[in-house]
Amino acid sequence: MSALQRLSTVLIDFPSGNCFAFSRHTYHFAVRRRKSRESSAIICSATNGPPSSEISSSAKIRSEVLSPFRSVRMFFYVAFIASGSLGGLIATSRLIGALANPSRAAEVPEILEGLAIDFGAASLFAFLYYRENNAKNAQIAKLSREENLSNLKLRVNEKRVLSVNAFRGIARLVIIAGPANFIEECFKFSEPFSEGLLERGVLVVPFATDGRSPNFECEEKEETKEMNAKIKRLWQLAPVYAAEWTKWIDEQKKLANVSPESPVYLSLRMDGRVRGSGVGYPPWNAFVAQLPPVKGMWTGLLDGMDGRVL
Repeated sequence: MSALQRLSTVLIDFPSGNCFAFSRHTYHFAVRRRKSRESSAIICSATNGPPSSEISSSAKIRSEVLSPFRSVRMFFYVAFIASGSLGGLIATSRLIGALANPSRAAEVPEILEGLAIDFGAASLFAFLYYRENNAKNAQIAKLSREENLSNLKLRVNEKRVLSVNAFRGIARLVIIAGPANFIEECFKFSEPFSEGLLERGVLVVPFATDGRSPNFECEEKEETKEMNAKIKRLWQLAPVYAAEWTKWIDEQKKLANVSPESPVYLSLRMDGRVRGSGVGYPPWNAFVAQLPPVKGMWTGLLDGMDGRVL
């Protein structure tokens, strides 16, 4: 089954007149949607509980899979540090004996040379171990943040709530966080690219940081009915657990040295890992130009061509 077909089984279009209908009464529907979202968040909180911010074992396992030889390198670094330190201690004891015995004064330069080599090697491998350990901790922290993101909840429709993890392999999520008016502008900018974005498995997750519900309005005409349905499907997802989403986004802003008030976007790869992020409007045209479609003869073969992981 192709990714597009699997995506179709996950997303269920709202019936006409439901809480996400595109009409001149969007504001009233948005208000009802916001109320239902808040009440559903309370229900989910009672049953599932918020995702943990601690480093999970799955993040450590993924780190081992991504860098399988790191543990081997670190083991040899420790062994070389121990060997160099032991050699240095032996050379130090010999140096003390040579300095105390004038008859062994000729051995001092040779001992000093060996001592310098031992401590130099120990220092070098200690530096390599320190760098490798920092890289390991940074990778685990990044994977842990991705795991925390994958545990956050999304509302597909009034009766269906899924975690971000459920969209791995079937959709490329684009998370937009900012004031409601900023999200409305992103919505307008995305309209010309809606069909191309859907063909590439892109789904938008709008998160209003000011607590307001953005108004998604489309012009109601018979010739635009099909396009409106595609736009509705593109913007169908809604975050649940507003507090947890806020916490996760604020952590990302802090790590990136971005102002807490700045609107940001975050794009995910098909495998759920972070592909790109930035301040301001998402580059919809770049997504269409760079991402491969999720249907056709290349389905599956190009799933990894989402760009490098940040």
